Amino acid sequence: MVDVQGRVADGFEPVRDAFVRNFEQRGDRGAAVAVYADGHKVVDLWAGSADADADADADADAGADAASVSGADTGTTPEPWNENTAQVVRSATKGVAAAVPLMLHQRGRLDLDAPVRTYWPEFKAAGKDRVLVRHLLTHRAGVPVLDTPLSPARATDAVSGPEAVAAQAPEWEPGTAHGYHAQTYSWLLGEIVRRVTGRSIGRWVAEEIAGPLGLDLWLGLPVREQARTGRLADVEAPPRPVSHGLRVRPKRTVTDAYRDPSSLTRRAFGAIDPLPDENDPAYRAAELPASNGVATARSLARFYAALIGPDSSTGRRLFAPATLTLARTEESAGPDRVLVVNTRFGLGYMLHGPACPLLSPGSFGHPGRGGSLAFADPESGTAFAYVTNGMQKNVTADPRAQALVRSVHDCLTAQGS
Repeated sequence: MVDVQGRVADGFEPVRDAFVRNFEQRGDRGAAVAVYADGHKVVDLWAGSADADADADADADAGADAASVSGADTGTTPEPWNENTAQVVRSATKGVAAAVPLMLHQRGRLDLDAPVRTYWPEFKAAGKDRVLVRHLLTHRAGVPVLDTPLSPARATDAVSGPEAVAAQAPEWEPGTAHGYHAQTYSWLLGEIVRRVTGRSIGRWVAEEIAGPLGLDLWLGLPVREQARTGRLADVEAPPRPVSHGLRVRPKRTVTDAYRDPSSLTRRAFGAIDPLPDENDPAYRAAELPASNGVATARSLARFYAALIGPDSSTGRRLFAPATLTLARTEESAGPDRVLVVNTRFGLGYMLHGPACPLLSPGSFGHPGRGGSLAFADPESGTAFAYVTNGMQKNVTADPRAQALVRSVHDCLTAQGS
């Protein structure tokens, strides 16, 4: 039986039940979930091991001990996930990063309808002179890939990435279609923020968002916080029950497309090659706003709560009503040239839909490949975050996150009935 720590408010007990089932039935190793309702924390749970690999090793050791005559202890106890454990959240970082240009626009510092070259003259090369700032946020810029992928060292040096995307020719006429900019989003957003503010996007988040709100949320993890960060590991999801009914062959999935080395899917995710070691302190310390943010579930949910209403502790609200409308107004919809399924995006945020089911049609947020998910639902006043160190093979609709979202939906429905 998994030892779940934390608390839930009255009426949200089903979220705890779903969280337990994630460990018992869906292969979770270490995770946390948090929910805010109308600015108040109603769910704050954590369980498991801070090291997914160590957890698996301990399970194996336990099995070996059970079969051993001597019963000698051959393994070590994994470090438990605790109240302050933070985690790399992969592409859920994009939702945090997107708040920066939107807040700059809110303050009159950034024109979303201006050509990118207005702020970043070098970007106009290779036929990109008409790319607008809003195209960077809506995955319509046409540069999800790099003809020459960057090594992890070059991808994180704050110079090579912006230079590479500025020189890159677009894969389609910018503004005419959308395709998920899985990795290049880092350098597109990071550089436009640097050009406008003179600060790195990680520093801006620290000084304008995380610091004032007191959030355990970083884009560029400080050395002092490295020890509290859980270790990621790829884990296999338990097999789904076999259906004996009529089976319909599914359409091509993002996993199918990823297996093709020449596909936009593979090339977009492979813009950094080889993929970085996400447990490397140097990688965590870098600033890649597409992929390497670090946060607790509690702080990530509270961030989204502050996007849609006053923060319960400080009274700060990050988005004005007009900015909130921009964030969740559909800008891109339909076939995604990278993810190969139909996706919906507002300005920087993935919107509710079949590829990324959230609470309601008005919800906005961002998943992280392999598990994490964070979003807000203004209609119900709800903010949600789930983070995990057990990375499963999915991009936008992790079954563990979806089980938790469904339980939150059920709780809200029951309270409104």
